[in-house]
Formats: sequence, structure tokens, C-alpha cells
Amino acid sequence: MEGTSQEKIKILYVDDEENNLQAFKATFRRDYAVFLAIDANTARETLKTQEVDIIITDQRMPGETGVEFLESIIPIYPNPIRILLTGYTDIQAVIDAINKGQVYHYLTKPWEEDYLRTVIKNAFEIYQLRRENEKLTQALIKSNDQLEFILRQNLLS
Repeated sequence: MEGTSQEKIKILYVDDEENNLQAFKATFRRDYAVFLAIDANTARETLKTQEVDIIITDQRMPGETGVEFLESIIPIYPNPIRILLTGYTDIQAVIDAINKGQVYHYLTKPWEEDYLRTVIKNAFEIYQLRRENEKLTQALIKSNDQLEFILRQNLLS
């Protein structure tokens, strides 16, 4: 389940419950590079020093909800795929997650290991496709600029 043969998928897991953080790390540390944050501020500090592919955050945390955290980081860190995890069924949280936090997937606690692995795998595929699309778009822009230059040169000759 690695991103490439040398590099693991990098996941930031944000949860205000220490037991959940440790359970997540114990379950997934062999397959992924796992970074843990006990709150949104700690998560922001981690994002300053670590490039992550996927962010999984609990919705209900003191001080700042998962959706608020995700919404706040989009302008600075738009690339990671975002997953919201919650122990509560709250339709407004689901709506906000989709509309404000640009959440790829919404999961309920307790998470089921195999299902979460599948969600992570699918999320990483989307992450890779977006990155590849970005590279191809930049290459196309560069090619178009070069063609326009050649066309201008030919028109001036």
C-alpha cells in the first residue's frame, strides 16, 4: 500500500482523543507514514513541516471542528485529500464537510480497518491523478506558449 516503491502514503490524523490517535498509529504505521495531531493547531504546525497526501480529522473537537479546520487550510494546503471522521450522525456536518471542507469521504467511528484502508487507497489514487493532471496541464501550457512563439516568429518573417 505504498505510494511508490520507496515512499509511503503520508497521512495526517487529527483527533482530540489520545487513545484514537494511538490506535490509528498502531494500526497503520507499517503501511503509511502517519503523523498525529491532538488538535487543529498542532495539525497546522505539522503541515508547516510535513507534506501530506491525506488528512483524516475528527469532526467534534474542542475549539475547532474538523470541518472548520479543513476549511481554514484549503487556501494554504489545497492538495491533500480530506477525510472527515465522526462518532455522531449530524447531517449539517456532512453538508458542511462537502461544501466548506471539500471532504472526499465522510466516515463514522468506530472505523473499520479494511474499509478505511480502501478509502485511503482510493483517496490516494485521486491525489495522484490530480497531481498528474496538474503536471500535464503545466506541460500543455508550456507547449502552447512555445507554439505561440514559433507562430509569431513565422508571421514576422
